[in-house]
Amino acid sequence: MPDFEAWAIFAKVAEKGSFSHAAEELGLAKTTVSKAVTRLEERMRTTLIHRTTRQLTLTESGRICLERASRILADGIGVEAEILEEAAIPRGLVRIAATTAFGVEALAPLLPEFLKAYPDIEIDLCLTDSKVDIVAEGLDCAIRIGGLADSSLRVSRLFSFRRPLVAAPAFIERHGSPAHPSELATLPAVIPSHVPWGTEWEFSHETEGSFTVRAKGPLRVNNGTAMVPSLLAGLGLATYPEFYIWDHLQAGRLIELLPDWKTAPGPVYVVTPPGRARPARVRVLLGFLRDHFANRPWAHGIEA
Repeated sequence: MPDFEAWAIFAKVAEKGSFSHAAEELGLAKTTVSKAVTRLEERMRTTLIHRTTRQLTLTESGRICLERASRILADGIGVEAEILEEAAIPRGLVRIAATTAFGVEALAPLLPEFLKAYPDIEIDLCLTDSKVDIVAEGLDCAIRIGGLADSSLRVSRLFSFRRPLVAAPAFIERHGSPAHPSELATLPAVIPSHVPWGTEWEFSHETEGSFTVRAKGPLRVNNGTAMVPSLLAGLGLATYPEFYIWDHLQAGRLIELLPDWKTAPGPVYVVTPPGRARPARVRVLLGFLRDHFANRPWAHGIEA
């Protein structure tokens, strides 16, 4: 590999006409600067700079090399400046992935407001229920619900949500309202097939302990949004993320059952590629999402 660092140092020495001044501007020791130029001369098998006690002058070989060496230095400075600017100024493309239901219901409605606030940012939203490799796919971040296994990624919790047991009034009229989780085993359920807790419903009670139910029903769905019509029609009951059905609960189209029996809260995480620095465009998007969800009644445990 070419010794790019040494060529950049050589260009700075030629610019300043002094090893000392070049070392001072580059933040290096004078010996480091001198050794870099010597290293180049040994590699090129020629002298690039004539050194005297009073001044430095370029040899003919040094003059031939200077233009390209200066370009290496300028390109390096330009790359660093661009990256530093990227880290400080919110602009550019943000590629974000989310599950289909969460993206449609909770994320996509927020993007117009965000893009109005940050007109220099563009969003590429990828909705998929398959787990994506954000590094391999070149994504800036992903929203994930539930447990995580990617220890190498940067992870922060966006919020948590309840999963209340719900059913439509028509279901309750037909089957009655259960008084204990043990009754659920004989009642039809709408089952999410794409989550670990789809068929195993674990409930806990302050005084009565815990109880696990194996849910059964006429419909299994691998998309959260697609479950809602069947719930509203009274086809079955379900433990369901509250943020999907908040409006239906408030309007009475769905009723919470067994409110004293709790299910484990569901965490929503933001994951970003490894590395300590997030570009400004990603930081402002995540900050925007946190600020928004902090004001939602179904979001709990917001992380700063």
